[in-house]
Order: sequence, then C-alpha cells, then structure tokens
Amino acid sequence: MNEAQNQDPVSFEAALKELEAIVKQLESGEAKLEEALQLFERGIKLSRYCSQKLEEAEKKIELLVKDTQGDYKPVPFEPEKS
Repeated sequence: MNEAQNQDPVSFEAALKELEAIVKQLESGEAKLEEALQLFERGIKLSRYCSQKLEEAEKKIELLVKDTQGDYKPVPFEPEKS
C-alpha cells in the first residue's frame, strides 16, 4: 500500500472507489497475509468513513411538505427503519 492510501480520502466517491479496489484485491486471493491484513484494516476505515459521510448527508436532507395552509415548509428527512 502506498502512503496516499493511509490518508483519509478527499471525497465519498474517492473512498468508495478505493474500497471497491480493496475488495477486488482481497477477493482475488493474491495478496500475502500481511498485505491482506493491511488492506482489510484500510477497508474497514474506508467503510466507516463512507458510513459517516452518508449519515451526515442524510441529516442534511429535508423534505418540503405542504402544511394545512397550503404553504411548503421544510421537514427533516427520517429514513424508514427496516
């Protein structure tokens, strides 16, 4: 792994792209044990980073709902629990 892979990614998209590459490397089975462990640790870090970014975005999303007077007002987005 290079030095850049040890830093936080600049964007959600970059993190997701790197995470996908790590998954492919691990699935190939070609990495030696030490490298596979480093890739796995980096993958976990990226997964947490992506999850955090998604939670932050979710908190920012607001739905516009029409009230009883016919005016639109912002309402926080609440995802359905499954």
